[in-house]
Amino acid sequence: MTNFDSSPQSGLTVGGKEKLPYTSARTDKTSVEESLIERARDGDLDAFNELILTYQNLAYSIAYRMLQESESAADAVQESLIKAFRSLHTFRGGNFRAWLSRIVTNTCYDTLRSWQRKPTDSLDDLPVEADYSLQLLDHAESPHQHAERNELNSLIEAGIRALHPDQRMVVVLCDVHGYSYEEISEITGVAMGTVKSRLSRARIKLRGILQQQPELLPATFRPKDT
Repeated sequence: MTNFDSSPQSGLTVGGKEKLPYTSARTDKTSVEESLIERARDGDLDAFNELILTYQNLAYSIAYRMLQESESAADAVQESLIKAFRSLHTFRGGNFRAWLSRIVTNTCYDTLRSWQRKPTDSLDDLPVEADYSLQLLDHAESPHQHAERNELNSLIEAGIRALHPDQRMVVVLCDVHGYSYEEISEITGVAMGTVKSRLSRARIKLRGILQQQPELLPATFRPKDT
């Protein structure tokens, strides 16, 4: 089974010395992806499974940070992949990654709306699972520094969870996964100006949440009077 390179900025080293141009590597990868898409359109489930191996971790990361619960995220990803396979005939080429991400985000929005319809559920009460928090490990850290870093990671995840779903989505897509404004506009189906506005408001709110515990932040991010 083909293993796709998950680091698109890396080229292919030949003989340990030369590196093929990134554009050539990207073209080869695109050709493989297009071939898999065409086979999957014809009902080849194995081709579709091979295709989504490249994106399943991305899909789960988006779903988890939107829903903040591992089982719900896994269910959302599974439902999204089924939707993607059934609607693959509607994909007209272009950015498959963005197309699949849009299906995942829409599925997550559906899940969030179903939760909001339940009077006993609150988005603020959803659990944050420590074992999936972003870990920024530095083996040179002292135990105290490591504990502070874990506390900061938890604070960041809690801040993301506190955002309105629309703001949470653009933060996850832009600041966590590195999508461009254009791609986020395509994924979410909203105008680029709206994307920028939501992202700006989300970052302001996150900064306010993080600055409630300034002792955990790098000096450049602390309030000036701290």
